[in-house]
Amino acid sequence: MATQLATNYADLALFIGGEWLSPEGRTTSPVINPATEEVIGQVPHASTADLDRALRAAEQGFRTWRAVFPDERGRILKRAAELLREHKEAIARIATVESGKVIHETRIEVMMSANIFEWYAEEGRRAYGRVLPQRTPGTRMTIVKEPVGPVAAFAPWNFPLGNPARKIGAALGAGCSVILKPAEETPASGLAVAKCLVDAGLPPNALAIVYGVPAEISTHLLASPIIRAISFTGSIPVGKHLAKLAADGMKRTTMELGGHAPVVVFDDVDLERVLDLSAVAKFRNAGQVCVSPTRYYVQEKIYNRFVDGFAERAKGWPVGNGLEEKNKMGPLVHARRLAAIEGFIADAKQQGARVAAGGRRLASPGYFYAPTVLSDVPNSARVMNEEPFGPVAVINPFSDFDAVIEQANRLPYGLAAFAFTNSSHTLKLVGERLEAGMVGLNTYQISIPESPFGGVKESGHGSEEGIEGLEACLVTKFISEA
Repeated sequence: MATQLATNYADLALFIGGEWLSPEGRTTSPVINPATEEVIGQVPHASTADLDRALRAAEQGFRTWRAVFPDERGRILKRAAELLREHKEAIARIATVESGKVIHETRIEVMMSANIFEWYAEEGRRAYGRVLPQRTPGTRMTIVKEPVGPVAAFAPWNFPLGNPARKIGAALGAGCSVILKPAEETPASGLAVAKCLVDAGLPPNALAIVYGVPAEISTHLLASPIIRAISFTGSIPVGKHLAKLAADGMKRTTMELGGHAPVVVFDDVDLERVLDLSAVAKFRNAGQVCVSPTRYYVQEKIYNRFVDGFAERAKGWPVGNGLEEKNKMGPLVHARRLAAIEGFIADAKQQGARVAAGGRRLASPGYFYAPTVLSDVPNSARVMNEEPFGPVAVINPFSDFDAVIEQANRLPYGLAAFAFTNSSHTLKLVGERLEAGMVGLNTYQISIPESPFGGVKESGHGSEEGIEGLEACLVTKFISEA
């Protein structure tokens, strides 16, 4: 289906019980190419009967999949990774057409997804227990790790391949079945990942893919005693709501929620290098990244040069259809994001901020917004307090170390934070004091399959990827034998 979907996007489906279920006879919603505003497909919504069937399949699939030995589970995940790489170009084009992000980024995302499957293929073989020392002769006390049970996973649109891979990979690697609801904006990407797993030999009931009204699907799935764990990536309000629903059934939760990442730039850095890195990180996926650097605090000595350098890069950033190789930034994912960014910019200007670059919508069709740099933005502005989730860099000066750390930690968010300095002493201090689940020091690279991905404070709890991601899908059992 990966290659088929690349040429016939309209072939969208649900995947339940090993069957691809067409939109025929079901409610659908349009999928829009954000670069052209054209309707490119109709995504089918799962009915209540479909969801009940998915739950029954997950229950049966859990019994089957947990009985498969870890090395065989790993073989299937590794084969799925190979298939992702084999179909890299076709799958990348799917993700670009429906999400808007540029083809260079979606190619990387395909490889990232393959790497995640390979990581969990290996790590699933290392879900070790332990044997405790005897207290009396002839006894044995052991601690074992077992899969938690069927997992309900909810993935957003901004990484339409990587987010499904994270959630599916962890669950399958641990021996759990999984029901995944990818985003309705980017349905074909999730189906392409699922097809690679099916073609790799995954048992039919180990995975289901459903779409529909998010609140209706989450409420129905979380109310079922079959589901034993939830993995959600998305906004803080929705995450809190799902956590409350999960609490009724004492279901385990992994919540990767919003962020508003600060970046502290000291005056001893290689300014051009930091600006080059910052522009790439900020305008990646048009800023629609939960760990996107947003609030830049720059030491006074280099502040004006930093603003001018960032603005110069923003003004020259190639923006356009993500399928065109020359472009470095595509559109926002839908019209609602455009309206939201326009609201942030208007409010910031009203509060006294200076627009150093961008600050406007680009020519339509397409949901394009100019790469934007704001300077001298007061804390009263919305963009200083709410996650903008767009191509907006906010830059303010600082002079005092303690004061800038206080500003960096001021918000209830705690997903990612960054700092740049050539002083090893300063680097250690800032690393210790930034309140975030992931901290990048002299780098924006904070996500690899081996490392935990998650936040603190209202940015959520638990981690995806790394051994922590596998642990989220395992329970601990103590067995005492006499």
